[in-house]
Amino acid sequence: MDGLIGGFITVLQPYNVMFCFLGALIGTLIGVLPGLGPSASIAMLLPLTVGLEPVTAIIMIAGIYYGASYGGSTTAILVNIPGEAQSVMTCIDGYQMAKQGRAGPAIGIAAIGSFIAGTLGAVAIALISMPLVEFAIKFGPPEYFALMLLGFVVLLVLAKGSVIKSLVMILAGLLLSMVGQDVVTGEPRFTFGITELADGVGVVVIAMGMFGLGEIFYNLERLSQRSVQMVPIKQLMPSREDWKLCAGPIARGSVLGFLIGLLPGGGATLASFVSYGLEKRLSAHPERFGKGAIEGVAGPETANNAGAAGSFIPLLTLGLPGNPVTAILLGAFVMYGVAPGPLMIQSKPEVFWSVVASMYVGNVMLLLLNLPLIGVWVQLLKVPYKILYAPLILFILVGGYSLNNSVFDLGLLLFFGLLGYGLRKLAFDTAPLILAYVLGGAIELNLRQTLMLGRGSWEFLLDRPIALTILVSTAVIAVLPLFSVVRKVLSPARAVNEL
Repeated sequence: MDGLIGGFITVLQPYNVMFCFLGALIGTLIGVLPGLGPSASIAMLLPLTVGLEPVTAIIMIAGIYYGASYGGSTTAILVNIPGEAQSVMTCIDGYQMAKQGRAGPAIGIAAIGSFIAGTLGAVAIALISMPLVEFAIKFGPPEYFALMLLGFVVLLVLAKGSVIKSLVMILAGLLLSMVGQDVVTGEPRFTFGITELADGVGVVVIAMGMFGLGEIFYNLERLSQRSVQMVPIKQLMPSREDWKLCAGPIARGSVLGFLIGLLPGGGATLASFVSYGLEKRLSAHPERFGKGAIEGVAGPETANNAGAAGSFIPLLTLGLPGNPVTAILLGAFVMYGVAPGPLMIQSKPEVFWSVVASMYVGNVMLLLLNLPLIGVWVQLLKVPYKILYAPLILFILVGGYSLNNSVFDLGLLLFFGLLGYGLRKLAFDTAPLILAYVLGGAIELNLRQTLMLGRGSWEFLLDRPIALTILVSTAVIAVLPLFSVVRKVLSPARAVNEL
């Protein structure tokens, strides 16, 4: 409690409150733009935090994250275009409600559900983090290596689209993480004699290129026509009947989303999909879903915000990002000299508890700030894409150059922007690449330290119960999908034999 109270004291300082407010406002502004979600928003806006104190900068980045996550739901409801994958399920019933003249209650329940989930998520983080940190302190290189390997396997199992393509992205990210100096010997590798690559490729440059420029290039080609529902948005508060329908979905979404957020590869997107399916199955009138059921908005919106909160726990306590957003956040932490993990709560307690407290403060700001500004966001959606995205591209280029005042970084930014665009065109999910890149150095270091401790023998792991348990779990998770494949192959053969 002392730590949490100290976090609130830090966040509520006028200076930090101002930057939390700016982060939430600007994050919502970018998040409202169709096609740009939290990953792209954070990647593009990171340069704004350069020069700030680490605590203030991280509070502002957290505000950007909350704002961008909220903005996607507004776009989904009014334009039927999800700003991010986590808002896909909101489109189904949210847009139908807007067409029926009920855009206000849809936006209102999305905001209130998000606030409830964010608040409960912040409380859960405060309660769970300390026991988890005490357990994680027992971890050594073998345990961390096993845990990261588990994360990669779960990421492949839950991958969107082709598993082969996701595996290619993971391998590309690992190779990219090896550019620079060897993590043990310090010898340069894969630098091709280029001095600027001696320290590797900055995660901010990769994120701004692939998630910023790449997304903009892709959306400029894909989203050329929009139709904004210009229905009058008068009553934002849901009715008493709406509250009766939404109480259960909000409660279930808060718990379900938070638990899914703890999983590697989980987070907001998976939570929203699972929540929508659960609410439709539990509903007494499932036929209403897809036709403007407010439960179809409340459940997924609550779950995706709870999932976002849950994904902070492995990041803050173990230093392991489970999705692209937390991977970019990890890069931002490292950029400011803060290393998330078990020792963070001891070495940087003011940062740890400030992040937890800022989640609650940020959610309050979003609730008080965004509902009155719905009309502004609607007008913003009417601006033509070519006019809207040109300043964003310029902002990204200026931000990329200002990080190190390097023309070389600007060239890398353009390269990764084109690479991100090309990968999206070829239906490659870029999320595994950024996750593998961020974790690449750590998994290599822990693997080599494990081999050193075991004198080159893997039998050393048999004496590490935690590491062995994680590795066995990894093997089971990797093999399970094969059973479904074998079952599909055998089913037709069995049917033929019966005939």
